[in-house]
Amino acid sequence: MQIYSAAPAARTRQIAGDVVAVVGIVLFVVLGVVVAGVVAALADVGRTVENAGSRLRSTLGDAAETLGGVPLVGKSASAPLQQASQVGDTFVDAGQRQQELIGHLSLTAGLVVSLVPIAVILVVWLRPRLRFVRRAAEVRGLSLTDGGLQLLAFRALATGDTAGLLRLSPNPVAAWSAGDDLEQRQLAEFALREAGVLR
Repeated sequence: MQIYSAAPAARTRQIAGDVVAVVGIVLFVVLGVVVAGVVAALADVGRTVENAGSRLRSTLGDAAETLGGVPLVGKSASAPLQQASQVGDTFVDAGQRQQELIGHLSLTAGLVVSLVPIAVILVVWLRPRLRFVRRAAEVRGLSLTDGGLQLLAFRALATGDTAGLLRLSPNPVAAWSAGDDLEQRQLAEFALREAGVLR
């Protein structure tokens, strides 16, 4: 399998494109992680609310328990404190819900920031690279079959660069039609060079 063109200028462009694409992918992954971390830091507010609610519940619960031990008035005096301690549960639940929401939001933000640009890079960069590899393999395989060089010569006439064909022969169609082996080999090599298989 041929990954890079045999032509130095095309190979240099392909390598540069690969480097830019890989660096871009790495940068967007890092950016996604950073964004997820920044958003996740907002969960500290939820942890603060949860801890405050837990302390409130504990403090009021302890006070209710202490008052509950006072003879005659203990039970009636501790009841409001016991009910007030349940407010702490509300804060704990709210803090936990906020942390869960921020956790989901940070993951979503990180994925969107990284995956959308990476998808664009893959479409713009990977598709042409895969097309080159497939075309080079197809053309190389065709050149090794019986009659493959003649087909490549025809392919060069059908899809090749006109100026390049005219540099090979003043009338490349006539040379191909005459069945001249040398002309057909030159046309086939032209198709191989255009596919990046030959230099």
